Amino acid sequence: MAASERRRHPRLDNLSLRDQLGVDRLARRLVQMMIGLTGFGLSLAMLLRSGLGGAPWDVFHAALAERLGATVGSMSIAVSFVLLLLWIPLRERLGIGTVANAIWVGVSIDLGMLILPEASSLPVAIALMLLGVVVNGISGAVYIGAQLGAGARDGLMTALSRVLSRPVGPVRIVLEVIVLVTGWLLGGPLGLGTVVYAIALGPVIQLALPHVLIPVRSVRGREPGAAL
Repeated sequence: MAASERRRHPRLDNLSLRDQLGVDRLARRLVQMMIGLTGFGLSLAMLLRSGLGGAPWDVFHAALAERLGATVGSMSIAVSFVLLLLWIPLRERLGIGTVANAIWVGVSIDLGMLILPEASSLPVAIALMLLGVVVNGISGAVYIGAQLGAGARDGLMTALSRVLSRPVGPVRIVLEVIVLVTGWLLGGPLGLGTVVYAIALGPVIQLALPHVLIPVRSVRGREPGAAL
């Protein structure tokens, strides 16, 4: 019964950077993290190539890319590091995955945009959109399951939630709506895919996470929470 409960509600540990460097199975975690980040970026490119709308943050990234003559991935990286600057006054903890996320997701988006053609018909576009959402959710779970730190956007949301003493859900919604509307006003690709992504991503991650989570068994040879 206890194992079944853990499977339904997997425990996520908020490790400091120092603890991440000493966590058990670090090599496996690093490999899993990079696989997750690569799939995450490629799946965001799938959504964009579907022509049915990007993920909320990518509506903003794509709008900036169009106006500045840059790539969507480079704008994703630039925005990530701007958001990380906001972590400083909010005293959010940086992790291995935080920096990797900031850089590699953007690289993977540009790789996907390079190798994926635009959807040639509506059925292909719908299939590409749905596949992108599913792959993104699974990849997000794979990345989260490595337990090596939050990305710039998620970290900002949790930090604001802590500072404002508000639940993270409403904070996330408000922040993403602001970003989405800004991107749309700048000419970003808002569409059906954006709506499907917003609705389906959470459930996909929730279903996938228990199967890919690497539990923290020890940190620097000691059980989590043990006195040093």
